[in-house]
Amino acid sequence: MAKITVHPDFKIGDISERLFSAFLEPIGTIVNGFMYNPKHKTADEQGFRGDVIEALKASKVPAVRLPGGNFVSAWQWKDSIGKKEERRVHLDPAWYQYIPNDVGHDEYLQWAEKVGTEPLYTLNMGTGTFQDAMDLVEYTNFEGGSYWSDLRKKNGHEKPYGVKMWYLGNEMDGPWQLGSWSGHPEDYGFRCREVSKAIKWIDASIETGVCGSSASFMEDFPEWDEKVLDQCYDVVDHLSVHHYHSAPPDDVKALLGGSLYYEDFINTEAAVIDYVASKHRSPKKVMISFDEYGCMMRENAPLNPGWGRYNMARSHYRFDPKRPYILHDPDNMKHFEFPGREILHMLSAMSVQLAFLRHADRVSIGCMTGGLGALCSSDHDNVWKSASHYGYSQMIKYARGISMKTVVDCETYDMPGYAIEDTSQYTGKEGVNYIDSASAWDKENKRLTVFAINRNEESDYSLNIDVSGFTGISGVKHYEIFSDPDDPDKKSSVNAQDIYAPVENKSGSLKDGVYSANVKPLSWNVFVFEM
Repeated sequence: MAKITVHPDFKIGDISERLFSAFLEPIGTIVNGFMYNPKHKTADEQGFRGDVIEALKASKVPAVRLPGGNFVSAWQWKDSIGKKEERRVHLDPAWYQYIPNDVGHDEYLQWAEKVGTEPLYTLNMGTGTFQDAMDLVEYTNFEGGSYWSDLRKKNGHEKPYGVKMWYLGNEMDGPWQLGSWSGHPEDYGFRCREVSKAIKWIDASIETGVCGSSASFMEDFPEWDEKVLDQCYDVVDHLSVHHYHSAPPDDVKALLGGSLYYEDFINTEAAVIDYVASKHRSPKKVMISFDEYGCMMRENAPLNPGWGRYNMARSHYRFDPKRPYILHDPDNMKHFEFPGREILHMLSAMSVQLAFLRHADRVSIGCMTGGLGALCSSDHDNVWKSASHYGYSQMIKYARGISMKTVVDCETYDMPGYAIEDTSQYTGKEGVNYIDSASAWDKENKRLTVFAINRNEESDYSLNIDVSGFTGISGVKHYEIFSDPDDPDKKSSVNAQDIYAPVENKSGSLKDGVYSANVKPLSWNVFVFEM
C-alpha cells in the first residue's frame, strides 16, 4: 500500500515553460544527419529534414539550447553566416571534427522557428571576444540601422530573431574547456558582469545565464559558484549547471534513485544563491538552469585513489596523436541506440524531471541532453516514437501551472554508495521511496495532475491519492507506461512505435476525494483530475 497526498495549500511555485526543454550540440550526426540532410526525402529548401521538424513541432518542445556544449567554446559565428560557399571550414578540437558551417548561426535560429521552439543561445566565452558577443546580439536582436543588424537583413532575415536567453559560455570551470577559466572564478565572473551588462544595453529584454559548476564532483564546487556569482549577481538571471548521473550496470535502484543527487545539487546551489543575494543586499533571485542533464548505466572503471583533482583533468585532455579529425556526412547517418532497456531510460529521465518540478521555485530551465532524440527517435530514413517520447510529451502537456508538493507514504529501500570512476562517486542514500511523485495544478485548463513512478522492479502497489482538499473534481484519468514482464527488453522502431504508448487504466475509483488505483512494477503513471 502507498499513499500520495496533495492539498491546495501545498504550493511550491510557478512552473516555467522552459522546464522541459532539450539540448542540442553539434556532435557526430546530431546536426549533420538528424537536423540537416539535403538529400533526405523530406528535406526542405534549406536542407532540413521535414520529418524531424514535424515530429518535434507536434511534441511542442518549449525550448532548445543551441548550439551549446564544448563545441561552442571555439565556434566562430561570424564565419557561419552569409553565402554557404563563402563560409570557412573550422576544426572543432573539443570533438575532433570538422565544422563545415552548412548549418550556421542563422540556420540554427531559423530551424528553431520552423520547429516552433524557443532558442536558448550559448555565447563563446572561451576563444570568443567581448566584442564578438556584442556583435552577435546586435546581429541577432537589433532592429536595424547598424552594421550587424543590417547584415542580418542582407542575409535574408528582415526582422530580429528576438532571442531572449543567452548563456555566458559553457562549463567554464572545466579544464577540458577551450579558453577555460578553471582556477579563476573571480576573473570569469567579472568578464560575465561586463558582457552581460553590455549585451543588455543592446537589448534590455534579454536574460543571461552564468556558468556554475560543470558537476557536483568538481574539486572547487560550490566555491566556484559563489565566487562567480559574487562578481556578476546583479546583472545575470540564471546560474547554469550540468549533471550526468551514472549508475552501475543493471542497478535499477541506483539508476532510478539518481534524482536524489539532482536534488542535493539543487539545494546546494539554492543555498549559494541565497548567500550571495544576502551579501549583495539584493531582493533579486537568480534561478537555476540545468541546461545539460542525463542518466545512464555505465561500466565501473578502475579507480586511482589519491590523484585528487588531476582525475578530472586527466579524463578530458585526451592528447592522442592517432585520433583523426572527422567530417560527418549528413547522408551517412547511423542510428544511435541507447544501450539497455528502453523503459529504464524513460523512467530515469522522468524521475529527474519530477525532481525539477518539485523545485520549480528554484529551477527555471531544464534541457535534456538527447532530449530531441527522446522526443523524436530517428535513423537515416525515418522517425518514430520511443517510450521516452510519450513520458516526455506528457510532462510538456500536463506539468503546467503551479508545482504542488506531494507527500508520499510508501515502502522504501537503501542505496549503497558507489563509484563509477574517479570523478563520478556517489554517497549512499537511505529511505528512498519506491514511489517517486510530483504534481502540477493547471488552473487555466482546470486540472490537477499527479505524476508517479514505481521504482520497484518486482512489486506493484495499491496507491491511494488523497486530493480531498480540492473541490469540483468531475473525473479522473489514469495513464500508464510500464515494463512488459514477458519482454522487458523490447524496443520501439519505425514499425513498432506504439508499443510504449500510454494506456488508460480505468480500474481505479474515486471516493470522498481519494482516488484508489494500482501501479505496476517499473511503471510511469499520470493521474489527471479534471475539475
